[in-house]
Formats: sequence, C-alpha cells, structure tokens
Amino acid sequence: MTAEPSPLVETLQELHRKYAPVAIGKVADYIPELSKADPSWFGIAVVAVDGRTFEVGDSRRPFSIQSVSKPFVFGLALEDHGRERVLSKVGVEPSGEAFNSIVLDEATNRPFNPMVNAGAIATTDLVDGAGPAARLGRLLEMYRRYTGREVHVDAATFLSERATGHRNRAIAHLMLNFGMIEHRVDETLELYFQQCAAMVDCRDLAVMAATLANGGVNPITGERALEADYVKDLLSVMLSCGSYDFAGEWTYRIGLPAKSGVGGGLLAVVPGVAGIAVFSPPLDPRGNSVRGVLVCRELSERHRLHILEPGGAGRSLAEAIGRGSAPDATAREGGRP
Repeated sequence: MTAEPSPLVETLQELHRKYAPVAIGKVADYIPELSKADPSWFGIAVVAVDGRTFEVGDSRRPFSIQSVSKPFVFGLALEDHGRERVLSKVGVEPSGEAFNSIVLDEATNRPFNPMVNAGAIATTDLVDGAGPAARLGRLLEMYRRYTGREVHVDAATFLSERATGHRNRAIAHLMLNFGMIEHRVDETLELYFQQCAAMVDCRDLAVMAATLANGGVNPITGERALEADYVKDLLSVMLSCGSYDFAGEWTYRIGLPAKSGVGGGLLAVVPGVAGIAVFSPPLDPRGNSVRGVLVCRELSERHRLHILEPGGAGRSLAEAIGRGSAPDATAREGGRP
C-alpha cells in the first residue's frame, strides 16, 4: 500500500530542498576516513512512537555513528553498574569546552559529562564483559536493540580512528592516573574506537531517538532497549550536554534532548512523540552538522517542539504524524531508494 501524502512528509521535502544548497561547514578530516564523505549527502528521518516512519534524501546512506553513540553507551553503563557507580566516574555538568578537550573537573577529577570524549571513554570502560570480544559483542547487541537490525563496525574507519587517536589516548591515561578508568586502558580505547566506527544510517538514528521518546522501547520491533528508569538520565544529559559547547544555545533555541557526531549524524528526541535524525557531513566549528542544526531548529519552531513550550511540546508534530495514512509514510527526494 502506498502512503498518501502527509503534512510531515511535505514539510521534510520542503526542508530538504531549502537546506540542500547550504554550502557552509567543513567535513571532518582529523580522522582520515571521515574526510571521504561527500558534502552534498543530506538525509532527514522522523520515526513516531507508533513506528510510523518519514524519510527524505540520503536517509539510508551508511555512515559511522561517532559521538552519537555516547548517550547509548552511557545507558549501557547505567544498566551494568547503577547510577552511583557511574556517577563516581563521570559527572553530568556541561563543560563549556570542545568535545575533545583534555580537561577534568578539578574538584573530583571526573570528566564533566558522558557526552565529551573523556566522559565517553569513562563510560565505555564500564561496559562489562570477559575480554574484548565479549565487550564488543555487548556493545553491538545494544545497537541492535535500538536500531532493530544488526550493526557492524567498519574496519577502515576503526583503523583510521586507532591510527590518529593520540588525543584520546592522552585523555585515557590522564583518567587512569586519577582512577577514573581501569588498567585495561588499551582494551577500553580499542572498544571506544570500535564504538564510534559502528555503521548506521539516518533512519537508524531516528529509530534510536524514537526508542528514547517511547520510554526505552523500540517502536519498530517492540523490544525494550533500555530500562525505563534510565531513559530520563540519557535525555537529561543529551539536553544539557549533547551538542558540546553549543548546548546552551541549542537548549534555548531548539529545546530538545539531542546528540551530534562528527560523522554528520544528529538525532533529537521529542519525548512521547517521535525521534528526529539528520545526516549531513559538513560541520560547524563546534562539531555539529550545519544542516542538522538548521533542520532541527526549523522543525522545533514550526511545530513548537521545545520541551518548555506551554500547552504541550510536540502536539503539532504529533498531529502532523497522526494525519499520515499508513504505518510507513516514506518519501524520497534527492537520495537513493
């Protein structure tokens, strides 16, 4: 059955046409494999908490998840160890620093939050497993629950990250010195590089965001990906820290829990309504997708998505989704089928 046009599909098509010509931003090149991305790649996807899916552009083009992985690994660490143990290793305060800063909280020696590299390495260190293969297996199984499909690590991206990851090694050894990570530092760094090199597409990110919007249950498969009690932990740090040193302005102007990655992916959560994802490799100086920020800002303004919006944030978006006529209201424009 072919879905009839819906207001949301038309909106996404309009935003894709509007922002596709944007030529500002720079593709990440500090990891050589990322520099191969085409700046014109651009996809948008929205997945509702009932599984209804809307896509335009390059929504099925694979790319490495990079830092978008961080809140989900934070969730895995919480499930493995509980809040008190995790919070003894990493804080939840915005840092105001770049994502790769070699900075720890002077009072506690902890990384500021799980969304910067230092905090993400600390949470990756907390992933349980009897050896590297078992720990990687648990990480990939976590991705499977969120995306609803098998996810693999791209060998070329992993090797590129490992060959150039000297700054992350410095961060890890600093935290080792202060007891924030265990002595298996090299193993944890390997796992962190693999975590970031996992391949996803824009629709995958929208499903992952929709899973958080749906209280931790994947709306496509019905499988629980995260204990309900920890969903608010992820959403809280995504709102306050998910876009690095742009987080304050993001919260002020867009007002949604979100996470960006230097591979060009960006996801945002409209609690109780939907997940939004954008893929576009050109980044602003803070490491966020230029087109991703523009799309999320316009969607937030049009549909009054800000979580502090009086009268129910996201109601307009829910109405637009609700008027779609079929469970898979998919539109394609400017991308591969």
